[in-house]
Amino acid sequence: MLQTSLDMTQEKPKKKILLITRPIAPPWDEASKNFAFYLAKALPAFNFFLLTNGFLPNLPAHIHQKPIYTSNHLSYFQKMRLLKLVRMRNHFDIMHFMLTPSKLNAFSFKTFVARGHAKTIQTVATLREDLLEDKDFKEVLFADIIITYSDYAKNRLAALGFQNVVRIYPGIDLEYYKPAPKDPAAMRELGISADDFVVTYPGEYVRLGATDDIVNLIISYAEQWKNKKVKFWFACRLKNDKDAIGKKEEVVQKLKENNVLDLVIFTDIYPDMQQLYNLTDVVIFPVQNMIGKFDVPLAAIEPMACEKPVIVSDLPILKEFANAQNSVTIQRGNIAQLRDAIMD
Repeated sequence: MLQTSLDMTQEKPKKKILLITRPIAPPWDEASKNFAFYLAKALPAFNFFLLTNGFLPNLPAHIHQKPIYTSNHLSYFQKMRLLKLVRMRNHFDIMHFMLTPSKLNAFSFKTFVARGHAKTIQTVATLREDLLEDKDFKEVLFADIIITYSDYAKNRLAALGFQNVVRIYPGIDLEYYKPAPKDPAAMRELGISADDFVVTYPGEYVRLGATDDIVNLIISYAEQWKNKKVKFWFACRLKNDKDAIGKKEEVVQKLKENNVLDLVIFTDIYPDMQQLYNLTDVVIFPVQNMIGKFDVPLAAIEPMACEKPVIVSDLPILKEFANAQNSVTIQRGNIAQLRDAIMD
């Protein structure tokens, strides 16, 4: 009787969950690793294990680190280091695969990593239909549960015969992403004056197809922007040399040739995304496509949490979260509509 009472009062051990991701390390400029990090911090009822490059300081006691990476860049060599998980696979109750599935990584995970006793989850942030055919999805999606970020992706997989798919929209940290006054010191550092109206594009230079439209928008209506003291902020993450050496340099040169470079702010990595959004008056996301991007782009919903007006293009997949209450939708590629929405 006494032993039974003692057993009932003993706390059950926390489930051990391994998040299989790119390196969890600063700078916090990549949606998938940011999401994994916030997810782990938000659920203290579990023991989370994160794959890191070196050790992160000051983490809660329920978050443990596996420093298997030696670089933040997920190169082929760094991907090979994921095979270290073979020795650890029986240490966890759940293995949550959060890397975009490809034929190579799916084969490696199925063959070498996911063969222990742990239950498996795959989060598929985007289906990458530009790279994979219908038959390929049956090879790369192998987990006990598959999570999609959109109904579009869930319905596509259901049509292919998958019955273990759950749609869960990605969450954001509402304690972090919330309205705040513009920071005067940050404004001075960026060259923003109190009467400037800041329009920010937190996308990418090469992918998504928005860069050329925004550049043409700035050039075509330059006098209006100057009269209204509008400044455009390219807060774009540089994914690779195509972004840094190619497209960004092309953008700078074109703006310079048209004498409008003074209308534009460039920051490659901004350390505080909440501050970035709160320095902004309008966020624009006028993308032509979503290839390689989260089905629900955090760069559009994070500023919504900061109560900023957001302008998006009319891609069908964006309609799952964009509506007349939280954003303005324009026809993709229509810079006149984009101008009108900003001026409005």
